[in-house]
Amino acid sequence: MKHVMQILQESAVENGPLCVGLDTDPSYLPASVLQAFDSPVEAVVAYNRELIRHIAQEKTAACFKVQIAYYEAMGIAGLKAFCDTLHLVKEYGFPVISDIKRGDISSTADAYARAHFSGDFETDIITVNPYMGFDTLTPFAQWCSPAKGGKGIFVLLRTSNPGMVDIEKQELKQGGIVIDAVGKELNRLAAESRAQYADETCAPIGAVVGCTEESDARMLRDAHPDLFFLIPGYGAQGGAARIAATLLDKAGGVINSSRGILCAWKNDKRLEQSREAGTLCLADIIESALCATRAAKADLLNAKKELGI
Repeated sequence: MKHVMQILQESAVENGPLCVGLDTDPSYLPASVLQAFDSPVEAVVAYNRELIRHIAQEKTAACFKVQIAYYEAMGIAGLKAFCDTLHLVKEYGFPVISDIKRGDISSTADAYARAHFSGDFETDIITVNPYMGFDTLTPFAQWCSPAKGGKGIFVLLRTSNPGMVDIEKQELKQGGIVIDAVGKELNRLAAESRAQYADETCAPIGAVVGCTEESDARMLRDAHPDLFFLIPGYGAQGGAARIAATLLDKAGGVINSSRGILCAWKNDKRLEQSREAGTLCLADIIESALCATRAAKADLLNAKKELGI
């Protein structure tokens, strides 16, 4: 059997490296669209459904990433919307990443893993935080085995926020910086997990590596040639396509864009009159999102071509 990270790697080759982030906050939708539904939650699910459906038709993305915080903020109904969105992504044949960034010890970590790798919130891949210690990764990594269904995890390595320097760039007494220590452990865990899948081209354990600093990109890609990357920071966070494309070398990765796609209608000149008149409909903002998706895919593929990747 293939593990899901292998399936994602193949999807990125077939459909391009774009990952569409469904961080769909109701505030990202115009008032005229929200008013067309009984609740903001219903509007969010309708937007997600139409966007997933059209992207599946156009094959402009490799996968979707669903950030749970936006759904938790909508309460019980929001968690149902999170569940529904995961199911929609799977229904249309895409790998789905749940961006949950969990990290805790022993039985608590095990419960988090069970919550998101089985049951109502079952997903393919989750993001995890290693900063309570490497033992916190074990309950999640166990689900990457063939016996557990070959799930995947993306471990935070080099995040895309400016504050990453507060911890990730701190120097260690034994030399190097925190990123180096985390990366060394990730390489070890990935090698162990990949040994269970002799015929696959990547491990089920990957890394989150932001593309907001060009100076880090080549160093991190060369230090972890066998890790598949989840690459945030492109688009609204200012990460350039050439930086992201550098991180696509070797084992490859997927590049996430959320607000740049979800909120594309806000800067779409074709919709200027409708925005001012307050008459935007769901089809209008979906078309803007699709245009942004096409443009992002083309931008990233061009950057790869220019770098010879």
